[in-house]
Parts: sequence; C-alpha cells; structure tokens
Amino acid sequence: MKQHLRRIIDSAIAAGLVIFFIGLYYWMIKAGIPYQDPPLELQIQYAIYKGTGELLLRNGFAIAVCGGLARLGLRLAEKHLLPGD
Repeated sequence: MKQHLRRIIDSAIAAGLVIFFIGLYYWMIKAGIPYQDPPLELQIQYAIYKGTGELLLRNGFAIAVCGGLARLGLRLAEKHLLPGD
C-alpha cells in the first residue's frame, strides 16, 4: 500500500514539474517580448499565450509543492506512526 501511495505522490510531483515547464515555455517562448506596435491579432495572441503560461506556471508549481508536502507527510507518518511496518 505504501508503495502505491509513493508512486502516486511521485507522479503528482513529476506532473507538476512538467506542467510548470510547459507554462514556462508558453510564458517565455510563445508569448515572449511583445512587439512595439503590433496589430490587434498579435496583441490577442500575445495575451492568450501569456495568460496560458501564467496559469500553467501557477498550477504546475502548486501541484509540485502539494506533492512534495504529501511526500514529506508520508515520510513523517512512516517514521513516527508505522515504525515496525
């Protein structure tokens, strides 16, 4: 049971990091630095990419941190609550 829980938590951490780096890609590469006087179409595209990147960054970071905290909690629970298991 502990092994399954560890795998789930490790998967959550990995998924959070992947989402974070995809968000970083959208925020830095796809959106990048906006043009000085872009047409309306490029302004809309920039806003969409920037918003998507920010959302993915925030959610990926939150998922990875929550997975890390769950991992820490599991480790503490194993150490203090289940010493013989």
